Amino acid sequence: MSAGDFVLRSQRVLVDGGLRAAAVVVQAGRVAAVSAYSDVPTGLPVTDVGELVVMPGVVDCHAHINEPGRTEWEGFETATRAAAAGGITTLVDMPLNSLPPTTTLDALLLKARAAEGRCHVDHGFWGGVIPGNAAELEGLIAAGVPGFKCFLCPSGVEEFPAATREVLAEAMPVLARRGIPLLVHAELESPVEAVGGDVRAYSRYLASRPARWEDDAIQWMVALARQHGCRVHIVHLSSASALPLLREARDAGVPVTVETCPHYLSFAAETIPDGATFLKCAPPIREARNRERLWEALRQGDIDQVVSDHSPCTPGLKHLEHGDFGAAWGGIASLQLSLPVVWTEARRRGFTLEDVARWMCETPARLVGLAGVKGALRVGADADFVVFDPDAPFTVEPAKLLHRHPLTPYAGHALTGVVELTFLRGMKIYEHGRPLAAPLGRWVRRPVASRVAA
Repeated sequence: MSAGDFVLRSQRVLVDGGLRAAAVVVQAGRVAAVSAYSDVPTGLPVTDVGELVVMPGVVDCHAHINEPGRTEWEGFETATRAAAAGGITTLVDMPLNSLPPTTTLDALLLKARAAEGRCHVDHGFWGGVIPGNAAELEGLIAAGVPGFKCFLCPSGVEEFPAATREVLAEAMPVLARRGIPLLVHAELESPVEAVGGDVRAYSRYLASRPARWEDDAIQWMVALARQHGCRVHIVHLSSASALPLLREARDAGVPVTVETCPHYLSFAAETIPDGATFLKCAPPIREARNRERLWEALRQGDIDQVVSDHSPCTPGLKHLEHGDFGAAWGGIASLQLSLPVVWTEARRRGFTLEDVARWMCETPARLVGLAGVKGALRVGADADFVVFDPDAPFTVEPAKLLHRHPLTPYAGHALTGVVELTFLRGMKIYEHGRPLAAPLGRWVRRPVASRVAA
């Protein structure tokens, strides 16, 4: 037995889809056994957390860390420190907003070197599909990227242009052959009526990116997924009106999955004040009725997972001083708060922690090719755990947030659910409000031979 072997036990362990009293035996950084609460191997130290919930570490497969190149926006050290505080043990970085973007093998290796020795949690890197990089895809797959991201509209940064039909016709057959998913920012621009009025008005911004942009993009991608047999994953779904199309496609066997985000599940357009540019994102936050339809889609299984889409920037890029939604950078910082935000809203609607773990741990791990290693508390998996108090209330204080710029739309919000401890491969990396030890995170890669089930 190694020096780090121990037993973590609780009256409430989330295992096999339910909560029960259990003892989790950790050996060599993995789950060696899950036994009865009183069945503890002789000679191992025991950490007993009483009635606190022991659940799998969260797998957040949608975050913008922005390093190298725009590290003043975020960075690996600060992002992963905040992740550990939020119960996230695996984080997958999006390919854009760093310079260079992760669209070549050289750029991937540059990003991996920037992350090495600086990450508090395990991490992976998505590749990107842009015009002109089709020849790079095989090399990126061989290096272990879990999939590729593309935009169907301008991304907001010139070095990551939108993918055209011709670009996708080159890329999707490669990804289909290798069993690799294509992640899609699903907005197709089309003319909108001129919207006048105050640039500070959220209603003006919302009208500039109507739901039909998402719906049209999803319809197009469903057709391409069917044509090429390529797994398509719709990122940050905002428009509930696209759900019938997605349900119909999946019923017909089209390989398409979908995620949404905490901000779409908690905020509503009707209550966003003028000038509140810290709530600008794309696609935009829509009306309360739309939000409740997203929750119902989670209940029915039409939305697969919930991820943060942590997309911070420097405070100046949010144009808070004059609140111009058109000028402000679009993105919401929520990495440390995703689990309590989702749990707060979920329990109000009658969901359970088992539901939350399925959306935020198990299903994202499957998307990135790490099922059986991450996302569930089972024998043989990495010993990634969150010790969570689901009944503890707290108020969000920006000064206690650990990402680089403590700007978040959740400031001052009353939430329920406190992360008490976080373990990464059996090592305690966060405890009671403070990160522990040096950065211990590793680069985790999709096995080259793995295939993603539709």
